[in-house]
Amino acid sequence: MPSSRGSRPLPHQEVVRRATQQYASLHPKLRVAAEEAVDLVVGILDDAGLNYLTVTGRAKSVESFADKAGRLRDGTPVYPDPMSDIGDVIGLRVITYVRSDVAAVAQLLATEAVVLDDRDMGSETASEGRWGYASRHLQIQLSAEDRKAHPKIGDRHVQVQIRTVLQHAWAEFEHDIRYKGTVPDEYRSDFDRRFSLAAGLLELADLEFSAIRERLQRPVHAPSSGDPEVDPRIDPRELAAFLAGQYADASWSRPEHYAWMSGLVLELGITSLTELADAIRSIDVADVDRRMGYRNPPGAVRRLDDVLLVAFGERYIDLHDNSHRVDRLKTRLAKMKSAG
Repeated sequence: MPSSRGSRPLPHQEVVRRATQQYASLHPKLRVAAEEAVDLVVGILDDAGLNYLTVTGRAKSVESFADKAGRLRDGTPVYPDPMSDIGDVIGLRVITYVRSDVAAVAQLLATEAVVLDDRDMGSETASEGRWGYASRHLQIQLSAEDRKAHPKIGDRHVQVQIRTVLQHAWAEFEHDIRYKGTVPDEYRSDFDRRFSLAAGLLELADLEFSAIRERLQRPVHAPSSGDPEVDPRIDPRELAAFLAGQYADASWSRPEHYAWMSGLVLELGITSLTELADAIRSIDVADVDRRMGYRNPPGAVRRLDDVLLVAFGERYIDLHDNSHRVDRLKTRLAKMKSAG
């Protein structure tokens, strides 16, 4: 849009004005596309059983677009063709609990979409010998086949930022102070030092969170059954510990997914970890993974979900708590059978 064919280049201000006008007309559709993108990513993460805190998204506001479109560097437009050059008009943010889940989310999205760009901002900062902003930024686009299923997103580019909750806290506070507030010159160097120190401390905290996660995933013995509880389900916390021992390479799943899986197990008539272990003992987990074609180990709950699907087949699909995903389960079961 910088100029019409055969005409002189438009002044930068006019380019920005026209681009902003065009963007404003598209903004309602972009907001709908952003909502669909959030639902899509949530579905992908939940189906894989990955643990995360939140998934949020937005279409860049018209004001923010205009501000970005007008940026100059050394007197030269940063975005000569704003409508094509600004790649984060649809932006998603996935917040995880630990650093290993950041990589797991990025790897999963790479299997489900076309990755146009992948930047590890934390590694870039570390390569400069300092602490600071840490986040994984993916620029993705749906495959041609998936665009048909998600026409509101279509071929639009979507930026996905993935970071831990601690990295997110640092980034939000730092952005609020540096870019939304006014830092007096006499405070600038002191603030730089303090933000750097905070980033280093948070990195240590992230490492400790990861160590706690790894400790929880070590094999444990199933607890002996005690007095019967009113709730006949296997306690979700005990199920989580059991699965950590069964599938040591699996990533942690969301807390509510363990509770949901405990309900499914009860529907199968299984009320103890001993019964569950007996029910799945004959299933070759490595063979299930091979049939499913996983590039990365699925989450613990997803792995048990696959195993129960193989062990119980149609009976598992027909459980009440599976009523919202019957078609998906049938597709997965057919995939496992055809891959045999």
